Amino acid sequence: MRVVVVGATGNLGTALLTRLQSEADVTELVGVARRAPRTASPPYGDVQWFTLDVGDAASPDRLARAFVGADAVVHLGWALQPSHDRDAMWRTNVVGTRHVLDAVALAGVPHVLVASSVGAYSRGPKSRRVSESYKTKGVRRSSYSKHKAVNERLMDAWAATHPDVVLTRMRPGLVFQPAAASEIVGLFLGRWVPTRWMQHHRLPFLPLAPRFVSQVVHAEDVADAFWRAIDRRVGGAFNLAAEPIVDPQMVAEAFGTRLLPVPYRVMRAAALVTWLLRLQPTEPGWLDIAAKVPVMSTDAAREQLGWVPRHSSGETLRAFARAIGRRDSHAGSHPLSG
Repeated sequence: MRVVVVGATGNLGTALLTRLQSEADVTELVGVARRAPRTASPPYGDVQWFTLDVGDAASPDRLARAFVGADAVVHLGWALQPSHDRDAMWRTNVVGTRHVLDAVALAGVPHVLVASSVGAYSRGPKSRRVSESYKTKGVRRSSYSKHKAVNERLMDAWAATHPDVVLTRMRPGLVFQPAAASEIVGLFLGRWVPTRWMQHHRLPFLPLAPRFVSQVVHAEDVADAFWRAIDRRVGGAFNLAAEPIVDPQMVAEAFGTRLLPVPYRVMRAAALVTWLLRLQPTEPGWLDIAAKVPVMSTDAAREQLGWVPRHSSGETLRAFARAIGRRDSHAGSHPLSG
């Protein structure tokens, strides 16, 4: 089996390469990234690499050459930064997704899998769980959410014109793994924010809004879901999240500190001002996602893929919190920027 992974050097891409390399049925692995990894050590070795920008106008033809003969293409490529450059983000996240789908059709690939997100969902309930049929119009003031929602419509249209290709959409909650701690902190807080002191000292408190109720999942478990869908060639949409549901108190406990409840509007205003002043790189729309997206049911993934996450949400958060202090990172991988 030949599998191509677009965005293969990112948080999820590295986890998926590791998962695929453990399967005897996967005989050829192809990685596509803007920049090739700096090392041939695992999981980047034994991978044929293509370096290209998926947002470039010439990328469909170049991608198609990488896709020829593939049994499955997995699209994970995404840019979280630069958040102030909306055109650049759109070019990578939306135009890039269209280019990948066009290349799949050009190369005659029978199965394409795309990483969507809980962020694609419209504002919804926290007190009950929603299935994959819930509306995916995104959260209005989040660029990330809007781009994911646009891509959902893009996939709808593409699937209608390519009924012979199996299309799988994975919608995970927030994806963490210890090995990506340094990159994730850099993307959301800035690369120069010191964190090594957290190895020996605790945060005095953690300010969070009570409305921040969300779901997380370990990158290894998301990678396992992708492999199960590839192996079974199962199409459709699948929510992916670990148990239990995450509330602010659980996050504070994972960091070994006490929770300081802060009104949501105060936190958002502070995030907006500091983002506009370029004091930190994360747009306030991420707070909107945490406060407004619904809680997902993962029944479809469990029933159709036989998927059961190995890591609980609490375990995932605690391991990630410890890794922040160590500044763990993927050796040889460029920062997770798409």
